[in-house]
Order: sequence, then C-alpha cells, then structure tokens
Amino acid sequence: MLKNKNIKISVLGLGKSGIGCANLAVSKGFSVFASDSGKKRSYEQMKLNKKVSVEFGKHSEKVLDGDIIIKSPGLSNDLEILKEAKKRQIPVFSELDFALNFAKPKQVIAVTGTNGKTTTTTLIYEIIKKAYKNTFVAGNIGFAISDVVKKLNNRSILVLELSSYQLEDSPDFHPDISVSMNITPDHLKHHHTMANYVKAKANIFVNQTNKDYAIYNYNDKYLRKNISKTKAKVFEFNNNKTRNGIFYKDGTIYIKKSGKTAAKLSPKINIVGRHNIDNILAATVAAYLSGIKVSVTEKVISGFKGVEHRIEFVKEIDGIKYYNDSKATNVDSTKVALESFDKNIQLILGGQDKGSPYKPIFNLIKKKVKNIFLIGEATNIIKRELKGSAPMTECGTIYNAIKKIRSVAERGDVVLFSPACASFDQFNDFEHRGREFKKTVEELKS
Repeated sequence: MLKNKNIKISVLGLGKSGIGCANLAVSKGFSVFASDSGKKRSYEQMKLNKKVSVEFGKHSEKVLDGDIIIKSPGLSNDLEILKEAKKRQIPVFSELDFALNFAKPKQVIAVTGTNGKTTTTTLIYEIIKKAYKNTFVAGNIGFAISDVVKKLNNRSILVLELSSYQLEDSPDFHPDISVSMNITPDHLKHHHTMANYVKAKANIFVNQTNKDYAIYNYNDKYLRKNISKTKAKVFEFNNNKTRNGIFYKDGTIYIKKSGKTAAKLSPKINIVGRHNIDNILAATVAAYLSGIKVSVTEKVISGFKGVEHRIEFVKEIDGIKYYNDSKATNVDSTKVALESFDKNIQLILGGQDKGSPYKPIFNLIKKKVKNIFLIGEATNIIKRELKGSAPMTECGTIYNAIKKIRSVAERGDVVLFSPACASFDQFNDFEHRGREFKKTVEELKS
C-alpha cells in the first residue's frame, strides 16, 4: 500500500513520534492530515512541515478520511476514533512499522523492558558506535524513529529503545537482535491486564527467525515463560549455568557459547546498583553478537557514567547527597533505586498514578527511608498504601519538597527523587521533571 503515493495518511497524536512521522510521510510524497487532542501549537513550535494539515482539541471524523492511520505510542486503542476505524477496516500502523518501511539498515538491535532499557540502549549504542561510526539510536530514548531513518543506509546499525506502547501496535516487527530486560507491572491503566502488557512486550521477539538473536533476563518469570515463542537463537543473562549467555562473577563477565567460555572481560563499573550489572550484561552480549570486540566493550563500560535522570548524582551539600531518579516512573523502578542505597534516605514520591500498587516497596521504605515527601496527584493514594512505612509530608511540588527536606536532612543522608509515578500531572515528561529537580537542587546554598 505504501508504494502508492496517492494514499492519504492520518497521523493521530503530535508528540515527537507523530511529528516525525508526519514530516517523513510528507517528504515521501503522501498527503498527510494530523490530529491532536491537545492545545493548538504553531508549525514552528512543533517543527512540523506546513504541508501537513492539522487539527487540535479533538479527533474529528477527518481522521477517518485517511487510507491508513498512524497512531502515536501511548494513545489508547479504546479511543472512539480508533474503534470506528476498526469498524471501517482502516489499517492502523505504529510509527515504528511505518518508518522502517523506508530504511533497510544492516542490522537492527531493539531493547525493551519495564526498567533498564534506556541505560542498556545507551550503552549498546556507545559500544557499537566506538567500533562502527555508522550507528544510530532512536525510539523511546527521545529520538523519533522517523527522524533517523533518512540518515540510514544498508551499512547502518540502528539501536532502538522500545516501549510496550510502541510494540503493541507493531505485531510484525522483526529485529536482528532483541533484548528483553524484565517485565514487572506497569502501564496497566493503558493495557488493562498484565497479560496484554506481556503480549505487547513479546512482540520484540515473536517474529524473529533462527538467523536472529534473542537476549533475555533469566531471572524474570514472565520472560522465561514466553521466550519459547521465538525461533531466534536465545542468549540469557543472570544464569551462571547457561550454555548460551552471559553472567557476572567476582568482577568478571563471562560469555558462553555451546557450554564453553567464548570471552571474558573485567571492566571497571562506575554506575551504582545491582540492576546496572543486568544492564551491562545485556549490552555486552548484544555488542558481542553484533560482532564488536570485547576489548572495545570493556573500554566503553569502564568509561560509562550512566544516563541522565536514572539514579543520577546531582550534588552534595553540607554532607547531604542529592540523586535525580526522575526516570523512575513505576514502582519497580523506585524499588531498584531504594536497593541501591544502604539507609538514611529522604525520599520524594509522587506524580500521576499509573494503576500499580505501591505496597511492594513498603518494607524497603520501612528499612531504609527516614521520611517521605509527597508531590503530585498520587499523594492520597500513596499515603493510603504506604501508611506506617515512614513519616510522610505532603508537599505538592518538587520545590516545596526540597525546601522541607533542607529543614530535616542531616549529614550522611541521601535525598532520592524517585517518584514511582508518571510525570504528566505537572510536567511535559520525566526529562522535564528531572531537570526541574536538578535546577532546584543546584540553586541550594550551603
């Protein structure tokens, strides 16, 4: 169908991926109409091609004039306009599916997981780019796939971070190397059930063939159960008895193939937390299967300082250390952050609730956290579920939380901003939220 330039395309949602997708479609000669339910913005603000017709504040019947609809990730399939499109048998594509029609890179490496995917994707990209300059990164990591495909050729390597939102609408996606970090309850308001969430995540490997590789976390029960659905060669991490995979022991990383040690490396690890060992293992074996020498990987890991907004050290003031973990948009991610520190934590929680319980972090908080400072819409829900875990203070905003922390924190304390919630009640995204936290901390004086 996409070979016919006379078809009309409707783009639903004008976030990063929607804008990138609309611009790509216009550049390929298609007639494009874009619909966004938010406030009106100018073409200049959006960096949107003026050949795209747009509407704001609603999704009107004009959307259904398209021969195909491209849905931005995160928009619910329960939208009335999409239900009507289904009745009329109008095909609905994801930006991922649409964009990759116009690129045939040498290799596609795709990473998903409830947590750890940004760090892992970044590290894979940094390793491969060190050895192979024609390497690009895109997807949920902040760069629309549509913006990157124009730079690709048949010698390029494309590294993708993919969310469940992107994967649920991409049932035909087929990477050369897939990486599945973990699956824990998240986005349940969107997916409705855990089974739907797991199914969306599994789209990363279900279409792979025996020429491909699927890397997965052996410790994850959902992945262990579902990995049999792929025909790819399976490599696991976190199993020191593996025949094909990778594990970490006593400061050394071992890669095994057919039951034998194929490679070893002992990088210096600079990023805190046991979870980052998982991220490093996944990135290391992905780079290895991509053909990168382990000496290159070892060097890159040794110089890697982590990613912004993920347990990111910001500043030490009067013996109190401040960490920005705005990327913790779910409870399991906050659990990982709490496990990264011993005790004396002043914890900032809250934002937009995502429908997952907070009880799983109750005992960790009771053991390690001195005080909880609550912000955002989820305040009352968190108060109810975590009552008795630690003293709580309602603050409303990040600024107020830090102001109150300054009055109670003592030398040796850790201030951890790890919200366990989405950011959209007060911010554009978790990056915006993290920058505001860091800005507020940077303005503090001794």
